[in-house]
Amino acid sequence: MQQATTTTGGPTLSTQSRLGRRLIQLYAGLALYGASSALLVEAGLGLEPWGVLHQGLAELTGLSIGVVSIVVGAAVLLLWIPLRQRPGLGTVSNVFVVGLAMDATLAAVPDVHGLAVRIPLLLAGIVFNGAATGLYIAASFGPGPRDGLMTGLHRRTGRSIRLMRTAVEVAVVVTGFVLGGTIGVGTVLYAVSIGPLAQVFLRVFAVRPASDGSTVVAGGQPRGAILRP
Repeated sequence: MQQATTTTGGPTLSTQSRLGRRLIQLYAGLALYGASSALLVEAGLGLEPWGVLHQGLAELTGLSIGVVSIVVGAAVLLLWIPLRQRPGLGTVSNVFVVGLAMDATLAAVPDVHGLAVRIPLLLAGIVFNGAATGLYIAASFGPGPRDGLMTGLHRRTGRSIRLMRTAVEVAVVVTGFVLGGTIGVGTVLYAVSIGPLAQVFLRVFAVRPASDGSTVVAGGQPRGAILRP
């Protein structure tokens, strides 16, 4: 039987293949996340919590929402330093790819009017966001800056991740709304559906390890992952 190893003693071909797949999943997931967030903006029926803040800051500063997402992601990443969180490739990539994909999608998608178009756009944005989350987390290259902030606060304070997530997201939603961000039925629908959707897509996009035929998330999933980049 032919061995899947290199003649120089380097990594196996199967290992290289899995790494390639994980990289594709990482960047496809981040790009799809940005695109799906842009669809929520276009639908105008309510954004995800951090999207409310990004839109509010965009209204305040005159910057595009994608650029604001990048700036906020970088600022949140700086907060990892006192929390002693270590970023991964996915963490740093998240800061830039999501924002760039958002602006590119918003530039490409025409303005929509009427609920007959906006409601399907909202639903598509939420489902694609769940798929993007599954792709990104299953790649296992590190949490996004915002989720890392919540898990870092959990470790430093001893409070539950659920409590930290709720506290942070309530704060960003309220701040974003005050600044002009959009809250609506889409915000509520996103909140109740993104967790189950992400769990489904995590199973769909899980990476098979080399050691056996079972399907698991490559490299292990962070304990208490919040299922959002």
